[in-house]
Amino acid sequence: MSMADTIFIEMCKDILENGTSTEGEKVRPHWPDGTPAYTIKKFGVVNRYDLSKEFPILTLRKTALKSATDEMLWIWQKKSNNIHDLHSHIWDEWADEDGSIGKAYGYQMGVKHRYKEGMFDQVDRVIYDLKNNPFSRRIMTNLYVHQDLHEMNLYPCAYSMTFNVTQKKGHSRLTLNAILNQRSQDVLTANNWNVVQYAVLVHMLAQVCGMEAGELVHVIADAHIYDRHIPIIRELIERKPFPAPKFSLNPDVKDFYEFTRNDVSLENYQAGEQVRDIPVAI
Repeated sequence: MSMADTIFIEMCKDILENGTSTEGEKVRPHWPDGTPAYTIKKFGVVNRYDLSKEFPILTLRKTALKSATDEMLWIWQKKSNNIHDLHSHIWDEWADEDGSIGKAYGYQMGVKHRYKEGMFDQVDRVIYDLKNNPFSRRIMTNLYVHQDLHEMNLYPCAYSMTFNVTQKKGHSRLTLNAILNQRSQDVLTANNWNVVQYAVLVHMLAQVCGMEAGELVHVIADAHIYDRHIPIIRELIERKPFPAPKFSLNPDVKDFYEFTRNDVSLENYQAGEQVRDIPVAI
C-alpha cells in the first residue's frame, strides 16, 4: 500500500466518522439542478508526504499525472488565467466568453513587484531566493489577494506555498520542503489532484535549484466530502490499494520554464478502476 493511499483512507474515515454536517445551513455551493450542496467537513486537516521516499499518487483510483502537471504549469509557469492555455476542461465552468477566469491563480503569479534591484513576479522571486538565499524564512507565494477577489471568477482554494530548505546529515545537497495551504477542498475530486500537482512542483523546483525533494505538508482548513460523494468515497476507501509507483522527472531540464507535462512519468503505476461521472458542486 502506498503512503498516499493510507493517508487518504484515514482522512476520509475521520471526516465521515467525526466530521460536522452542514445540512440545513446556508451554503454557497449547489448542484447543477439547483439543490444546495451540503458537506461533512473537518477543520485543520494536516497531511505530510515525504517525497524522498515515494511519490504521493493514489492507487485506489488513477490520478492523471500529466493533466495535473499541466494545470500546475498553467498557473506557475504560464501564469495564465485563460482556459485556452490548458489542455483540459476542468476550468470551463468558471470561464467567461473569452476564456478568462478573472484575476485569479496564474494572473496573480505574474504580477510583478519590486524586489532587490529589479522587478520580479512571485515565481521568479521564489526561484531567485532558493538559489541565492535558500535559508530565508520568507520564501512563499500568495494568491489570495483581497483587493482582486471581486474580479476572480472563483476565489483561490489552494492559495499559498511556503518553501523551507533543510539539509540531511551526510547529504551534500540541500533539501527543499514546502507547505501547501488550502482554505477549502473537495476531498473526492481534488485532494490527490492537488497533492500530485504540488509534489511535482517541489520536484521541479528542487531539480532546477540543485536540491533534493523533501517533505510536502498539506494543510486544509476545510476538508469536506459532499453529500452526493459519500457513497462514492465509502466504496473507494474499501478498495485494494497497490504499491506506490516510481516517479521520474526529465533530468536534462535545468530551467523551470522549460518543463512540460511530458517531462513527468511514472513506472509501474497500478491503480483501481476510475470513478466516472462524479457530480461536481458549483
